[in-house]
Amino acid sequence: MSAVGWSRIQFAFTVTYHYLFPQLTMGLALLLVVFKLLALRSGDAVWSDLARFWGRIFAINFGAGVVTGIPLEFQFGTNWGRFSSATGGVVGLTLAMEGAFAFFAESVFLGFFLFGEKKLSPRAHLASMGMVFLGSWLSGYFIVVTNAFMQNPVGYALSADGQFAVASAGRYLFNAWAFWEYAHTMTAAVITGACVVASVAAYWALMGIHPRHARGALEVAVIAGFVVCVLQAFPTGDQQGKLVADRQPATLAAMEGKFDTGDRADLAIIGQPNVAERRLENPIVVPRLLSLLAYGSFGASVVGLNDIPRQDWPDNVELLYFAYHIMVGLGTLLLALLALAAFLLWRGSLMRARAVLWALLLAFPLPYIATTAGWMTAELGRQPWLVYGLLRTAKGASPGLGAGDVVFTTIGFCGLYATLGVLVLALVGKQLARGPEPHAGAT
Repeated sequence: MSAVGWSRIQFAFTVTYHYLFPQLTMGLALLLVVFKLLALRSGDAVWSDLARFWGRIFAINFGAGVVTGIPLEFQFGTNWGRFSSATGGVVGLTLAMEGAFAFFAESVFLGFFLFGEKKLSPRAHLASMGMVFLGSWLSGYFIVVTNAFMQNPVGYALSADGQFAVASAGRYLFNAWAFWEYAHTMTAAVITGACVVASVAAYWALMGIHPRHARGALEVAVIAGFVVCVLQAFPTGDQQGKLVADRQPATLAAMEGKFDTGDRADLAIIGQPNVAERRLENPIVVPRLLSLLAYGSFGASVVGLNDIPRQDWPDNVELLYFAYHIMVGLGTLLLALLALAAFLLWRGSLMRARAVLWALLLAFPLPYIATTAGWMTAELGRQPWLVYGLLRTAKGASPGLGAGDVVFTTIGFCGLYATLGVLVLALVGKQLARGPEPHAGAT
């Protein structure tokens, strides 16, 4: 395999591992604000206990996210030097804003939240968590804007020597792709946070420990999770899909395993793409639904891969197809589970529904898998481009970089991240064993 191929594998591994942490912190940030608001309005110490407990989990994940995020910045120079040289005048703007403003605010106010509870007033302590929430979500926006430029480049000028520069900061920062990608990404993060909180609360309920904390956490997590699961499908997922259909027809065709162009296109629920023979094997389809979802009309024509030059196809159609379908399948499963849990919560019987509690407990890995599959869909779909339609991936790698160098450092990352993973699991396990530390008189 070439150095470009190994560099792609290395970046995919490191960014996937890194994103295990920010997706939880961005989701938890919103739930922590809710816990602090409920504590302030009700005066019930249970909500403060939950905020304190999940604040410690937040801090562990935040630290791991910082450590694993730093190598990504270096890889722009070590592995993707030509890309950085060509596009640094554009993507450098939002990457710098993320570090200088959003990350700085999140870091500073997280310190106030973790260590200032006894020194700050309740409202000031809530405000500190509000700033952590704002910083984490603003950080996510700047990163998404950077990615959105690579997916749908707007607001740039391209010089004769291939250098990109910002021509319109407004168009770049408020890219339509960025808006819907950000909404889809952040709702996914809240689903992750809600599922993790619900999983721990379900464990407490099943074990008969911390019943008031379990009930409160389940109420917040299930309601928040169900609401954002609906938003994840519509409008955010729907609008993101329509953008893909409009701007990246090859990506849509590969996601759906569609090789032949035609109107009244069927939506494949499942099947196996046979790229060599250019057909989808054993499909189970919903008639005409793809045309409706992609273009808003049952009669709309959807372009197939056969009408797109082979060099412009995503370079791993099979993996892209299955990543997309795993994301959609798990998202549907989570929506169904949280809808059932919300119904039982409304009926007042969730705490007694042990089968559903077990399902909530065991479901915590699913949003991580779905989110990873979603990002694989986005990034595999963009190939063979680094900046869609303008800069090919093969042209963005660092010159003179050998495949052996990348393999060696990838092995090093694997060892380092395995060690970090053990440490994070040990720290989180310690906090789970410690529990929410109820105040005197609370259970």
